[in-house]
Amino acid sequence: MIGFYNYTVILTYAGTFFGFMGIICVLEGNLKEALICLMIAGFCDMFDGKIASTMKRTKQEKRFGIQIDSLSDLVCFGVLPALIVYRCSDKERIYVVACVIYLLCALIRLAWFNVDEEERQAREEHGRECYLGLPVTTSAVLLPLFMATAARLKLPSGDIAPLILFFITAAFISPFTLKKPGLLGKIILMLCGLTGLILVLTGGVV
Repeated sequence: MIGFYNYTVILTYAGTFFGFMGIICVLEGNLKEALICLMIAGFCDMFDGKIASTMKRTKQEKRFGIQIDSLSDLVCFGVLPALIVYRCSDKERIYVVACVIYLLCALIRLAWFNVDEEERQAREEHGRECYLGLPVTTSAVLLPLFMATAARLKLPSGDIAPLILFFITAAFISPFTLKKPGLLGKIILMLCGLTGLILVLTGGVV
């Protein structure tokens, strides 16, 4: 069979599974479950690179890893968040446009990242130290956290979610430098994710 099936891609494939399950949840109207799937996919993505680095891979395996990771990210952090916001915003036309723009910007960013990462790996041996713009995976933390907070404060999620999506979209393609999170940064992200999970589980989503 074509492709690679070693342990370095297991978390990426698992994240894709949860991304697809989240899409099914949206189609069935279960936004709470969809947000939980989004967060689980984000957790998988946080550690898939670390696991991949434990194995000595060929150039082809590394290039495959870059491509498969971004393709998975498009499903999990591009399509799924756009559908969540579309579903909770009463399908108004202006919000449909916002969701489409979000998806396009996520697609553009991921394609750009693939090109940049392959060129970087050809020049450097060590891992990436910083990003240009906001990584698409941050939607797995930001969207559930703010949507659940809005629901807890009795704010209309249908209006808040597209607004959150707008700022995330702008950050995807903005050329600012963002240092790759180390151990402390990952702990903070996990705490934010845990907070969002607790809020989603206990407060629901409107």
